[in-house]
Amino acid sequence: MKIEPARRPSDHPATSPKIGVLLVNLGTPDATDYWSMRRYLKEFLSDRRVIEVPRALWWFVLNVIILSKRPQAKGRDYDKIWNREKNEGPLKTITRAQSEKLAGSLVDKKNLVVDWAMRYGNPSIASRLKMLQEQGCDRILAVPLYPQYAAATTATVADKVFDALKDMRWQPAIRIAPPWHDDPVYIEAVTGAMQAELAKLSWKPDVILSSFHGVPLEYLLKGDPYYCQCAKSARLICERLGMSDRQFVMTFQSRFGKDEWLQPYTDKTVEALAKSGVKNLAVVTPGFVADCLETIEEIGMENAGIFREHGGENFTAIPCLNDSDAGMKVIRHVVTRELSGWL
Repeated sequence: MKIEPARRPSDHPATSPKIGVLLVNLGTPDATDYWSMRRYLKEFLSDRRVIEVPRALWWFVLNVIILSKRPQAKGRDYDKIWNREKNEGPLKTITRAQSEKLAGSLVDKKNLVVDWAMRYGNPSIASRLKMLQEQGCDRILAVPLYPQYAAATTATVADKVFDALKDMRWQPAIRIAPPWHDDPVYIEAVTGAMQAELAKLSWKPDVILSSFHGVPLEYLLKGDPYYCQCAKSARLICERLGMSDRQFVMTFQSRFGKDEWLQPYTDKTVEALAKSGVKNLAVVTPGFVADCLETIEEIGMENAGIFREHGGENFTAIPCLNDSDAGMKVIRHVVTRELSGWL
């Protein structure tokens, strides 16, 4: 009996192997109403890398206390910055634009497919990995869009990528891009963008705060390198600008809960500077590659209000690199570097 070889469908990935690039950012709710916010916050705050609290205790705190009130409050905050034209959060708008511009700048790479996803919310990592595989990608580079590594950010992207692979019969080869906190291309892009924005002002800042997203102090004590990488980024930016550590100050924002987080806190520092007589303040957020709730609302609105309430006068929140030429140069640099040997 002669056995015929199995026929392979014409659209099988192996017939036209491609390389996928998946840009991944934190996430955004689908809308600002209670239930949309609740779904988003529940997914985010249920991540064991984000909240390292015993599960039984955290389940009660999250479902009985936090998710009964926080969705309304955060929904109001998101509503202040919502992209009405596209009916989405700005992080989704910007990440899509970054993906499209990256694809356009690499158009000469015929076997490359670029896509984007959110760690929490939509589009999900699993859905976009599946789409890349269906387009013939047998190798995929996932790029967590965080210049500094933290278990609660970079590592949880890797977790979700490999969770998705568990359900695949034929898994693509995967690379996870490392952080770029001290890469000269990144440092030059941040400082150049800062200088360009500051040159537009009619006043000169007395102090510049370099505000990074905070994490609980306990995470540092457990060995997370995030604080050290933020400190190195801030030091390199400060040196590149030729400023002293009194003129350029590193702080941490967005703390949550009652535990001690990385210090100094951004809001407390803004208040103290205003009370001390500082009249002109600029804040840059080099840990974010795209403007979002934490940069637009928390820094540009909330902390601006704190500064003026306590005697400050001029305040500016310097935009993130976003999909600017400088921002895209950084992303393209990281991607092409990490595709070495594949392209």
